Amino acid sequence: MRRQQLIRECPILSNIEPKQIKVWFQNRRCREKQRKEASRLQGVNRKLTAMNKLLMEENDRLQKQVSQLVYENSYFRQHTPNNALSTKDTSCESVVTSGQQHHLTPQHPPRDASPAGLLSIAEETLTEFLSKATGTAVEWVQMPGMKPGPDSIGIVAISHGCAGVAARACGLVGLEPTRVAEILKDRPSWFRDCRAVDVLNVLPTANGGTIELLYMQLYAPTTLAPGRDFWLLRYTSVMDDGSLVVCERSLSNTQNGPSMPPVQNFVRAEMLPSGYLIRPCDGGGSIIHIVDHMNLEAWSVPEVLRPLYESSTVLAQKTTMAALRQLRQMAQDISQTNISNWGRRPAALRALSHRLSRGFNEALNGFSDEGWTLLGNDGMDDVTILVNSNPEKLMGLNISFANEYNSICNTVLCAKASMLLQNVPPAILLRFLREHRSEWADNIDTYAASAAKIGPCTFLGARVGNFGGQVVLPLAQTIEHEELLEVIKLEGVSHSPEDAMMARDVFLLQLCSGMDENAIGTCAELIFAPIDASFAEDAPLLPSGFRIIPLGSGKEASSPNRTLDLASALETGTAGNKPSNDLAVTSSTTRSVMTIAFEFAFESHMQDTVAAMARQYVRSIISSVQRVALALSSTHLGPNAGLRSPLGTPEAHTLSRWICLSYRTYMGVELLRSTGEGSESILKALWHHSDAIMCCSMKAVPVFTFANQAGLDMLETTLVALQDISLEKIFDDHGRKNLCSEIPQIMHQGFASLQGGICLSSMSRPISYERAVAWKVLNEDDNPHCFCFMFVNWSFV
Repeated sequence: MRRQQLIRECPILSNIEPKQIKVWFQNRRCREKQRKEASRLQGVNRKLTAMNKLLMEENDRLQKQVSQLVYENSYFRQHTPNNALSTKDTSCESVVTSGQQHHLTPQHPPRDASPAGLLSIAEETLTEFLSKATGTAVEWVQMPGMKPGPDSIGIVAISHGCAGVAARACGLVGLEPTRVAEILKDRPSWFRDCRAVDVLNVLPTANGGTIELLYMQLYAPTTLAPGRDFWLLRYTSVMDDGSLVVCERSLSNTQNGPSMPPVQNFVRAEMLPSGYLIRPCDGGGSIIHIVDHMNLEAWSVPEVLRPLYESSTVLAQKTTMAALRQLRQMAQDISQTNISNWGRRPAALRALSHRLSRGFNEALNGFSDEGWTLLGNDGMDDVTILVNSNPEKLMGLNISFANEYNSICNTVLCAKASMLLQNVPPAILLRFLREHRSEWADNIDTYAASAAKIGPCTFLGARVGNFGGQVVLPLAQTIEHEELLEVIKLEGVSHSPEDAMMARDVFLLQLCSGMDENAIGTCAELIFAPIDASFAEDAPLLPSGFRIIPLGSGKEASSPNRTLDLASALETGTAGNKPSNDLAVTSSTTRSVMTIAFEFAFESHMQDTVAAMARQYVRSIISSVQRVALALSSTHLGPNAGLRSPLGTPEAHTLSRWICLSYRTYMGVELLRSTGEGSESILKALWHHSDAIMCCSMKAVPVFTFANQAGLDMLETTLVALQDISLEKIFDDHGRKNLCSEIPQIMHQGFASLQGGICLSSMSRPISYERAVAWKVLNEDDNPHCFCFMFVNWSFV
């Protein structure tokens, strides 16, 4: 029809056959596709060429390192152990600096606050930085889990055996060197742990560079540690080959330079020579070398948290790789100007996620210069309460309610706490909190209703009422898929005409990160904030949420039931090493610290009441999270860890025995291979059975009550959340029809065989199974207790 229309509209085509027009359009599409493919292949070729250059330089550096180690080894063999080994050569030239003459700074140059003294420090910083970036001053090893390649973020390495923590990365970005330097200098725009960078003085140098004196503050990641600050010198210069260098180091009293007095609530940390080497790349773009080297003063935090401040891997993930990701995102924004979901460009969505993360850090740290003041506790110090009456914090937070009562919120309250978790991978716990909101947010109605009795209060930003479900609206995902921004719509439900007007939908802007289970040591975050339905980009945000930071393994640790905000635990500095009576742990225990912070806006005269409700609300969330964490830890300890509550209860032993006896009665064969007669051995065998076995109640809408490990894996859930899943939800329409037709047969003859098909997990992932068997489970009195289903040879599609 379109071809006929073209012929009618264009007289010049009157003698052209429709088939000729079809062939012409086919040829045009092919030529366009070929042009796009050729352009893509040229881009890939340029990237591979630059990557090959990087790898050749890395190979040269490794050869120098090997030669140096061989020399040190021979030196060690020829001399007695009392003789000191020679130190690493920090002045060796790399492939980047070969052919260039850099005058080394004398070992003890004159140092003062004059431009000449600062230039002397800057030149020394430049030399030491280059020896780390492309030389052998630091022994670099490939970061675990990072494999260099054309599609990787870059070549990432961490230090081995040097002072402090250090990380290095080499990568390609599609931006010009000056633009790269501009972005990286603006550290608060991409490093979300950076609170502020103040440039206190700028001095030009004779070679066209600049020296800057900076003061930088970093947020603390948990409530259990203070923030860090730095007093820095930053030197920017252009090298002879056109490379741009931005290097930094801390200024200390030993250098006799300008000093910065200590700042309250911060621990002064040290930045050793670090920075960025940015080289123009053939065909456009830049090749960048990043070095981060710090001493974060781990002595100032409790012993249980020290791995966070002594790990080069953590530094690489939080700082070094974050810089590369920001550059790649900026380059992608320039090359792809597409409008994302909800009509917003990627840069605007990234700014929203940055505001969420920054607001959560502000609430978590509660600095006094932002207006936060600490409230006294109620005799227990597990939850910390702070209030803020700063007008800037409250801008635009006033809310008009459905009953025409205007709430003039003039105070913000933050309730926060931290606790130690064991044997729970942060990514799995975060995914559960995101997918099963009802497991920890069920008490919102109780506390919101209590708030309504004393007046409106934006408790979690929600109006009073129940919520019948949630709708997830994805907004954006970063190119490395390490972060997801979405909008949650909580659908309001009214139960009577009186509260019908109050049952409003609530929108939450939500940020999820650290959901990759394969990433090593990744911090996981779930941060959300109520937003207006208009979803204005400048709308005020009160972020709340969870942050889970892995701490590695330890010989002993507290149980998941223990919070670490206890003053007695922090004073000793060994809270993580106290024995627990609740749970025995082994030397392979993995630990993580979870920090929870919730913000509420209210009227100042309700402060005491709202503070009491906030404490109770956060304690209820802590209790829910502990229950979920305990269930998750019991399913991820491995086959040798044994079964934990609630599997170890007498009810579970009895149910497993009933399942096996009923199967033998109706099928005439044994469900399990030969096991011991004890109920514990039966339960263990059932739990580790290869097929998915799950029980559901005999109700009008059957819900699951028990599943073995394979069943939980198939449904992608835990024993705690299993009861939220109904039997009909896991089948498609065809499967539900077959199930309805088989239920009477199961009730009549006690069993039925279902044909293979497709079902869905709790996270809506399709699952195929070869066949399924269903049977009645009878109790001791031969009365029906529940249905049992066994899915044979299931797998995710």
